[in-house]
Amino acid sequence: MTQVIYLSQAETKRLEALEKRYRKEARVRIESRVAYYHTITGGNYTSVTIRDQKTRWGSCSSRGTLSFNYRLIYAPPEILDYVVVHELCHLTHMNHSKDFWNMVGSVMPEYKTYRKWLRDHGQELTLEHYLQRKGIPVTLS
Repeated sequence: MTQVIYLSQAETKRLEALEKRYRKEARVRIESRVAYYHTITGGNYTSVTIRDQKTRWGSCSSRGTLSFNYRLIYAPPEILDYVVVHELCHLTHMNHSKDFWNMVGSVMPEYKTYRKWLRDHGQELTLEHYLQRKGIPVTLS
């Protein structure tokens, strides 16, 4: 059962400020990981966007735009890296063919473990859950 938390105006502003900070950090960290893994995967991308996608952790357009969900900042580093590698491999294979998964596996042999973790725990990648996990109160009272 999910507990409903009512936030004061001050608490809401605090969470909005924290979320803005984490979104900025997500951009820095994701762009850094894209640059690192791009040297391994190759391919050409045109830009990196960071969004709050409701149903996806990442995507790669046919024009080479890589998009990532900012909530990956709340995931363990290896999970963020898996999504980065997954999307970069789409620059070479715009599908989920055997060749695509072989390429992902050649860069990140443990990808199946990370993929399962994301399926099992992705709903936990929220600011509130992250704060609770770190022992930081969500409410100020």
